[in-house]
Amino acid sequence: MHAEGIYLIQELYMAKKDIKKTLTESKQQSEKHLDTHNNQAIEKESGFTEETEDQELADESEEISVEEDYLKKITDLQEKYIRLSAEFDNYRKRTLKERSELLKTAGSEVIIKLLPVMDDFERAIVSMEEAKDLEAVKAGVKLIYSKFRDFMNQQGVKEIESENQEFDTDKHEAITKIPAPDESLRGKIVDVVEKGYYLNDRVIRYAKVVIGE
Repeated sequence: MHAEGIYLIQELYMAKKDIKKTLTESKQQSEKHLDTHNNQAIEKESGFTEETEDQELADESEEISVEEDYLKKITDLQEKYIRLSAEFDNYRKRTLKERSELLKTAGSEVIIKLLPVMDDFERAIVSMEEAKDLEAVKAGVKLIYSKFRDFMNQQGVKEIESENQEFDTDKHEAITKIPAPDESLRGKIVDVVEKGYYLNDRVIRYAKVVIGE
């Protein structure tokens, strides 16, 4: 995840935590003032003087002021949380769009490098229509294949070695079994119907093989 996304998540978490903390403090403060109010009411009923009433009014005024402060703080935090949520949603949508565009163009570099090989094949097809020297045609096709194979190697594509090797389910797919032409080939691969390939040491196509028995 980009640093921007991590920052927004951290800010959202802190804003949510601050809201929860402020609500808890507000609740505790209200309970404290309620206890004080109840105690003063009891004292008043027990015969306390006018000074008690004045103190009660002062405490009630202070309680209203504190509650207003907490209400403003909670409102500010909620607005911050909503703003951060909107920013994170915009970031998420932008990231998804960038990723989608990247996937669409990810293979363009490889395709551009393959275009010269296509050009060679087209020239070879034209030459084959007019060619009288079969050996020259063969040499041209082999040259194109060699050029293409070198390009694939540069991209990390490598052929899976299969013929006469031990059968390995991590690399090979057996399509049939035949009697082994030699005792030493029993349980081994005697023919490759379709070659398998690695891409940077990861199998991207299993080799289709015939097993000797």
